[in-house]
Amino acid sequence: MLNHFKAIIQYLLPKQLLTIMFGWLAKKRLGVITTWLIKGFIKLYDVDMNEARESDPEAYSTFNEFFARQLNEDARPLAGGDNTIVMPADGVVSQFGVIENGQLIQAKGHYYNLDSLLACNSAMINQFENGLFATTYLSPKDYHRVHMPCDGKLREMIYVPGALFSVNKATTEGIPNIFARNERVICLFDTEFGPMVQILVGATIVGSIETQWHGMVTPPRDGIMKRWTYDDVELKKGEDMGCFKLGSTVITLFAAGKVEFNEDLSTDDKVKVGEALAHGI
Repeated sequence: MLNHFKAIIQYLLPKQLLTIMFGWLAKKRLGVITTWLIKGFIKLYDVDMNEARESDPEAYSTFNEFFARQLNEDARPLAGGDNTIVMPADGVVSQFGVIENGQLIQAKGHYYNLDSLLACNSAMINQFENGLFATTYLSPKDYHRVHMPCDGKLREMIYVPGALFSVNKATTEGIPNIFARNERVICLFDTEFGPMVQILVGATIVGSIETQWHGMVTPPRDGIMKRWTYDDVELKKGEDMGCFKLGSTVITLFAAGKVEFNEDLSTDDKVKVGEALAHGI
């Protein structure tokens, strides 16, 4: 009942307006006010600043600098050897499994379609039918940068405009097709484990989604789908590929018959970048 009520509230909230306002505030240099807000955020969400490359809140001139903070070089060691695929983000594994009949699990008893998630891109959809997916939720307290699960060569990036529903547990259990309805950035890579997609899903108050090769992808939010192709962008396993300006969700897709998830992986696992996610077959 509580989750149902929270879902109703999400439909009523002026999500676009809140996101625009927060995005505006997050990029402003407000001196002691910015520092006060950052310290309040750290206290409210119990953010661990000891592992940050810059641990002093006063060193960040904007909220966005704080959100996109980098970690110490040894903070996220990579698990396993060359055959190991690692976690792309700090957070919680909200769901994972096989893409069956073109559907992915959103939450217990709730599913959404692969074709909708991939914006009806038939060439891309065909590569991931009967493949695997893993969904990682980044809460506000988490480190907000997204990393590569394995070495990859970028082939395509698609920006899909959409809604900005919150993507926490309550709303994923209460709002149908949330990941296929929300704004998102779809990144297709060629890897030694076959094609792989990383999808950065937007949400309420996520002021920006950025990638290393493009910079800020959104905003602007002009309601237009955009597509870019590449042949000269290569990233190594564990390398920083992009960030959220506030936490959200990453969905990682693998082709059928190429990888297997670790046997000890479970829903609701708390994970960190670099920990083992899967291995090649």
